Amino acid sequence: MNDNQYAGKYALLYTLLIAVILLIPFFFYFIYMKNLHSVKNEILLKEKAFLVIKAMNEYNQNKKYFEYPRFKTFQSGLYDKKFEPVFSLLEYKIEDFKEGYHLDGNNAYLILKLPKNRYFGARYLIIKNTISFANLYKKVTIILFSIVMLVFILSIFFLNRFARPFKTMNEKLDNFIKDSMHEINTPLSIINVNIDLYNRKNPTNKYMQRMKAATKVLSNIYNDMDYLIKHDRLKFEKEPINMKIFLTNRIDYFSEVARMKNLVIKTNIIDGLVINMNPQQLQRVIDNNISNAIKYSFEDNIIEVDVYKQDDLYCMSFKDYGVGIDDVEKIFSRYYREDTQKGGFGIGLNIVRSIIVDVGIEVEIISELKKGTTFIYKFPQALQLN
Repeated sequence: MNDNQYAGKYALLYTLLIAVILLIPFFFYFIYMKNLHSVKNEILLKEKAFLVIKAMNEYNQNKKYFEYPRFKTFQSGLYDKKFEPVFSLLEYKIEDFKEGYHLDGNNAYLILKLPKNRYFGARYLIIKNTISFANLYKKVTIILFSIVMLVFILSIFFLNRFARPFKTMNEKLDNFIKDSMHEINTPLSIINVNIDLYNRKNPTNKYMQRMKAATKVLSNIYNDMDYLIKHDRLKFEKEPINMKIFLTNRIDYFSEVARMKNLVIKTNIIDGLVINMNPQQLQRVIDNNISNAIKYSFEDNIIEVDVYKQDDLYCMSFKDYGVGIDDVEKIFSRYYREDTQKGGFGIGLNIVRSIIVDVGIEVEIISELKKGTTFIYKFPQALQLN
């Protein structure tokens, strides 16, 4: 995850948290504004009701008829004491005839009691309109959205500002690691070459064997670090790989390391199995499994490396007779180490997991404490070439 994704992710989480916190006061604000809107509407209904009453008060009995006031967005009517209409323009069925202001969903109406025997025998004036909270919803939504967007933008800005010193430090640390890796590779190569030259001209020397084994362990660590640094920038092209030839080559490479603990690597590899995979990625999977098998095996023992077919899948297994794994679920986590006394950085199996997830290889782990562990990798048919 790059810095921008990191900042965006946590800015979004922070913004969501702020939004959730704001929902509570905004809820009460909405209720308050809704009540305020309702009060304003009640006052408006009362104004229209007074206009009707005023028109009735100004009515001259000598006129042949009374022209009842009509409003564009208001409906009203006169009712007797039994709430039977004397004259009504209402299209809405009144359910509650209690005097006062009533709100039924979006329908608002006001019931006023009239003086007895004064207004055409009517005892009640009812005036009604439709009240809408759409503008209120819109207003609250715009305010909340504006605040959320402002918080999100400010969060990204301040997260980037606060992270800038750490970003600079990380860049320097990355450059330092890259330079260190380059500096380590050169003397390591020189040591390997000179050990090989010495072994060609001189009898077998156990001290030289130990030095050679140590350099191979260092080389494996170097290759893990190099892969970890570069894998995001490289494109790993696939090519046909003969499993037996490739795996045998890697086992031969680690044979000197295994001999330091009097370990024998036994193999049972089916001939002719070819997969389509990147050699560097396959090497990281194999090297880390062999290296771990050697590291965690008991001395004077064997390591079994097998390649076989099972249910139309190619399977590659590494079995050691050693300390076993206490927590299988954590074994692929970066920097996690079951036994800190054994050394290492806890990145090997994490690299393995990233590779097998990327190419679709399944892994099964069978382990028992103080008896050993078996890693079984199942290659999907998409990677099989024959």
